[in-house]
Amino acid sequence: MIGLVLAAGAGRRLRPYTDTLPKALVPVVESPVEEERRTVLDLALANFAEVGIEEAAIVVGYRKEAVYARKDALERRHGVRLTLVENDKAEEWNNAYSLWCARDVLKEGVILANGDTVHPASVERTLLAARERQPGAGGRIILALDTVKKLADEEMKVVADPEKGVRRITKLMDPAEATGEYIGVTLIEPEAAAELADALQATFERDPQLYYEDGYQELVHRGFRVDTEPIGEVSWVEIDNHEDLARGREIACRY
Repeated sequence: MIGLVLAAGAGRRLRPYTDTLPKALVPVVESPVEEERRTVLDLALANFAEVGIEEAAIVVGYRKEAVYARKDALERRHGVRLTLVENDKAEEWNNAYSLWCARDVLKEGVILANGDTVHPASVERTLLAARERQPGAGGRIILALDTVKKLADEEMKVVADPEKGVRRITKLMDPAEATGEYIGVTLIEPEAAAELADALQATFERDPQLYYEDGYQELVHRGFRVDTEPIGEVSWVEIDNHEDLARGREIACRY
């Protein structure tokens, strides 16, 4: 199993940082010493390394040259071999297409982390532990779910049934109906790769502005079981704007 980070997004609400950088390279641990600075991408790769993952792929698009320029340094810093996968429509289409671009990577089995989510390695450990509890259960997709946080309109909300798995995943839901919030981290077994890639393709062909979570919903509609795993009381944040960035910096200092 390898790591996978979606880092193709522009993050326009984080300007001026993202005038020259993709969102995943915005600093969340600041320091006057270059070697001590950390970005969301650094945190994701450090999490992978902490749970024993030695190889990762990064989907790049907007300002991809900045990731290419740091590739060797990221490998040295985190001890993780990196492959960069290019998204040729990163500034036009949403991330259902971005994840589909990594369809060959999915065949390896991955832990997927969004390139704008600050979270501790305990999330990855929780997903791997859930996998180990049911060895041999091929084809599984397991979403990391925050069942503690009070939800509002912007969150990616999930309704999950203990017997059937995910029933709905969307932002467009009454928060009171949701089991919890998907935090942007997923374990995807290699046996699920082909079906997920097909669902993602159907999703972005229907509407290129859809999210990869809409691809998960497409899988559910097709009868594929998508599971969830609660992460417990964990500090994390999805960084969309400067207020989120301030929160991310506060959280990242604890890891």
